[in-house]
Amino acid sequence: MRRIPAAFQAIMATITDNLQAVKDRIARAAAAAQRDSSSVALVAVSKTHPPSLVREAHAAGQKAFGENYVQEALEKMDALGLPLEWHLIGPLQSNKTRPVAERFDWVHTLEREKIARRLSEQRPAGLGELNVLIQLNVSGERSKSGVSAGEIPALARSIATLANLRLRGLMAVPEATPDVGLQRARFRQVREIFERLRGAGFELDTLSMGMSDDMESAIAEGATLVRIGTAIFGARASVRGAA
Repeated sequence: MRRIPAAFQAIMATITDNLQAVKDRIARAAAAAQRDSSSVALVAVSKTHPPSLVREAHAAGQKAFGENYVQEALEKMDALGLPLEWHLIGPLQSNKTRPVAERFDWVHTLEREKIARRLSEQRPAGLGELNVLIQLNVSGERSKSGVSAGEIPALARSIATLANLRLRGLMAVPEATPDVGLQRARFRQVREIFERLRGAGFELDTLSMGMSDDMESAIAEGATLVRIGTAIFGARASVRGAA
């Protein structure tokens, strides 16, 4: 029988342990918020990490993975050949909509009607609807992607008319801060906008918010999906060019 190298075993053990530690954090945060931990989905953010680590996370039971860069994600999909659920969590340019429509399961970062229409037009019929989220720039940072709160209703109405997209909710990446009160206030703002959209008749079920450093605050304020990279895979490698 072929022996697995000790270094490879160590990597697998680390990712397995890290995944369990993250799931334990989710469970504790959900319990503190009087929520069922099953109401919070985990997307493992594998951007800049090699396919081998994605494979180890999958072997440890993780199915959903988030990528920022389209080309990097496509290379991993081809290299892995695994039945994974792929989430685009980075900005999407017009010239990359076709491979995203054809290969991804979720897009978290819609902020323009033009992109939404291209995704709908280019989504293969046999794949069913593409799950999409509108990205809210909740901190108002000029360097951050996303739309303002006031722009969301009109964009949501436009997306709702597109046959091959399913609007699931909102996504946000608030400005990083160690202030837990401020973290929660920003996540609460996202949830309140989400609830107003639901009250207006939109059938939404997903709040994508919370990362390694603030997932507890996000879960306390209603996150249904957290995007965790560093706590699973360790520090990121050098950032690649835009996708």
